[in-house]
Amino acid sequence: MVNFKIVIPARFASTRLPGKPLLDIAGKPMVVRVAEQAAKSGASEVWVATDHQGVADAVKAHGFNVMMTSSEHASGTDRLAEVAQHLNWQDDEIVVNVQGDEPLIPPNLIQEVAQHLHDHSQASISTASHAVHDWPTLFNPNVVKVVTDRMGYALYFSRAPIPFARDSFGGGPFPEDIPAFRHIGIYAYRASFLKVYNQLQPAGIEEFEALEQLRALWHGYKISVATTEHTPGAGVDTQEDLQRVRQIFESHSV
Repeated sequence: MVNFKIVIPARFASTRLPGKPLLDIAGKPMVVRVAEQAAKSGASEVWVATDHQGVADAVKAHGFNVMMTSSEHASGTDRLAEVAQHLNWQDDEIVVNVQGDEPLIPPNLIQEVAQHLHDHSQASISTASHAVHDWPTLFNPNVVKVVTDRMGYALYFSRAPIPFARDSFGGGPFPEDIPAFRHIGIYAYRASFLKVYNQLQPAGIEEFEALEQLRALWHGYKISVATTEHTPGAGVDTQEDLQRVRQIFESHSV
């Protein structure tokens, strides 16, 4: 199995759910639940990167590695880059970004994304997708779609329906053979890319689509896309999400 590391960015501030990383899920903070799932993936190291001492203390208390990172970071990717630089990870190390609000993330999905980057030597980043099977999903701007080339490298990500099925959108059944894929927001990076990421100027397409990964494509970096069946449950963005996840954990006595 490919060797890889995991970093879980855990920013304390959250508009909709203040103190999100420390919210309780069946007796443990959410960030710890995420770290437990991450540890099942076979990663050689799992780190939590945070800007809050209380989060750091909770992570340490449950036996996981933690690093205090700058509160000025604009994204989780910036937080990963600080960890990679501080720990002096070699350029060819594979680092998976597991979001700190996804306590239901399948460990197999983390493995798949890391393996996909390893297997696609031209890529600096890998991510995941799964097939779309209905019109509402394809046309939902909150659902990010991705199209790839024949080798599995991303051509474009968009909130628009891509590819646009010109002859089918006037009505009728969903075309079963359309190569439409929903993007799953998990990323693996080569450490060499993380070291230059913050030097890349934001791209216009990134700002209009509000999709950070388009910056890498615009600057010529390749992103490999694994097609998977290991789709994660929804992350925790609202109080309703939190209640749903709590019920899942409690029903399984986790």
